[in-house]
Amino acid sequence: MARQKFYDTGIKAERAVLVGIVTPGQTEMQTREYLEELQFLVMTAGGETIKTFTQRMQRPDRATFVGTGKLEEIKAYVKAEEIDIVVFDDELSPSQLRNIENELQLKILDRSNLILDIFAKRAQTAQAKTQVELAQLQYMLPRLTRMWTHLERQKGGIGMRGPGETQIETDRRIILQKISLLKERLKEIDKQNETQRKNRHQLVRVALVGYTNVGKSTIMNMIAKSEVFAENKLFATLDTTVRKVVIENLPFLLSDTVGFIRKLPHHLVECFKSTLDEVREADILIHVVDISHPNFEDHMETVNETLKDLGAIDKEIITVFNKIDAYTPLSRDEEASMEQEPVSLSDFENSWMAKSIAPALFISALKKDNIEAFRSLLYEKVVAIHTQRYPYDKLLY
Repeated sequence: MARQKFYDTGIKAERAVLVGIVTPGQTEMQTREYLEELQFLVMTAGGETIKTFTQRMQRPDRATFVGTGKLEEIKAYVKAEEIDIVVFDDELSPSQLRNIENELQLKILDRSNLILDIFAKRAQTAQAKTQVELAQLQYMLPRLTRMWTHLERQKGGIGMRGPGETQIETDRRIILQKISLLKERLKEIDKQNETQRKNRHQLVRVALVGYTNVGKSTIMNMIAKSEVFAENKLFATLDTTVRKVVIENLPFLLSDTVGFIRKLPHHLVECFKSTLDEVREADILIHVVDISHPNFEDHMETVNETLKDLGAIDKEIITVFNKIDAYTPLSRDEEASMEQEPVSLSDFENSWMAKSIAPALFISALKKDNIEAFRSLLYEKVVAIHTQRYPYDKLLY
């Protein structure tokens, strides 16, 4: 009897190499953090990072992003280690992308393309899927030439003039028509969403905002007692989720929004501005910060800059420092003693963060630490707006 063979049918993670440069405007520590975030993005997309390459440069090389010597080093490594994909931490121009692909002969992605891939994977609603498709086409349009290299002129003569260019122009026209169609579809979806928001206008509206993967969905589940998808990956939430919440006797609306991130492609921000209407139209913003992250201050700055772009920075903002259970002084000071006492809630409440940012709260959504104080402050802020809007509401008396 022949032995039965068994095969591994699981989808293996693509093996990735990351590439970044250290420019005069940033430190090696910042570059390392950007690449750690890029590694997290690769993991979120289903890949596995095998090695990271960095190079100190005045500016990216116009032809190949990194220097020719570094590119040869990367080429030798990816061939020897059977790497599937090389991911660059900055957006590559069409010519850079073409030159690098020609040299390395494998799949090349930049940060923008990787984020688009994750967004496409996460999109659930018609609005999110339309926005992602629009962003992908806008990204693809200037990069069409590399998709038709098999039609390039290799020698002169009859039959070798122009078929590639003709096909590219045909594709360009199709993509432009598709972009126009998607923009019209988004306008229709926006009108429908605007009607829904008008129907909810009588309730006070609160929106959770923050850097990606700070625990907004966990807080949403805790406050709203709902089952919003949450996991330890970037952009776990892509579609805006709205839930009706009641604290004591007062109902209000709580929305969870897509997380912000540094180096987010401009065309992606533009496409997702309609999703962030919940932020623009909210009465109160809850800015959630992952205090356990060593660079949470940079993340706060990124969020504040995005809120400025959205015209929402002047709203009532409650800053909630989450994940206090995961905070250690080592994440802020690598030379701190391993035997140092854990940070208590009172230590946080007497810190520079509490003194310079008001109102500020320190919680652990996972461990339910200091949640009642959070609920009380939120209720107080919602009551203040509700009373101003409806001074004779019997709910409050």
